[in-house]
Amino acid sequence: MAYADEVFKKMCRDIIDNGTDTSGEKVRPHWEDGTPAYTVKKFCVVNRYDLRKEFPILTLRRTALKSATDELLWIWQKKSNNIKDLNSHIWDEWADENGSIGKAYGYQMQVKHQYKEGMFDMVDRVIWDLKNNPYSRRIMTNIYNFQDLHEMNLYPCAYSMTFNCTRDNESGKLVLNTILNQRSQDVLAANNWNVVQYSVLTHMMAQCCGMIPGEFVHVIADCHIYDRHIPIIEELIQREPYPAPTFWLNPEKKNFYDFTPDDVKVENYQYGEQIKNIPIAI
Repeated sequence: MAYADEVFKKMCRDIIDNGTDTSGEKVRPHWEDGTPAYTVKKFCVVNRYDLRKEFPILTLRRTALKSATDELLWIWQKKSNNIKDLNSHIWDEWADENGSIGKAYGYQMQVKHQYKEGMFDMVDRVIWDLKNNPYSRRIMTNIYNFQDLHEMNLYPCAYSMTFNCTRDNESGKLVLNTILNQRSQDVLAANNWNVVQYSVLTHMMAQCCGMIPGEFVHVIADCHIYDRHIPIIEELIQREPYPAPTFWLNPEKKNFYDFTPDDVKVENYQYGEQIKNIPIAI
């Protein structure tokens, strides 16, 4: 069994069996038909993935690696808040007539801040620190900017990324470990999507900074399954998983801003039947 499948099955079973049901409570999300979108939720789910052992992509169903990478690069590389720069429609519900999602995600990434060494945006500062001060305990991003929340069409869900370096005792190389903090997550729609995205980011940052990828740790404050997703999840976690595929990142790319979705792939990727037309709460 692929480790990502094992983690996903245990997490979903625990949420459904032991979580808090919000039915009848005051909730913000709703379905397209206007009815409240209730959840079963667990507080502070923490999952750890060792990227040296396995790439954590689900085999229970397919996760679209290139599309996930495209959205990641839209935020971290293009630093865009406009869906016209994105090659999918996952943000359409939150975009205005001009395609903007407001001062969210990529917008926050491109804002420059003053440091002793000069002006950097958050992404460039991460890269600078990893190359020049890898044992710093201050290498992180945070896009939950309270000053701009009122101008965001959706508050950031995945809001903070922390980078921390250790050393591999055998090779002597620096190891890049990361932590993704999420305030909220729709398990069916987004869990493995985000796991894959930030695992890819860890691989990319490690490669362009001369390191090897280590642990990716995923911390979710409100980890939930929507009421209309429970039957789908129940069926999904009964499936037999396949062996984990092999991850490939184009070894020729050494500059983070040169990566494209075509520079990532998974080889020997087997997966279960895709789930179509998943209802999405808005």
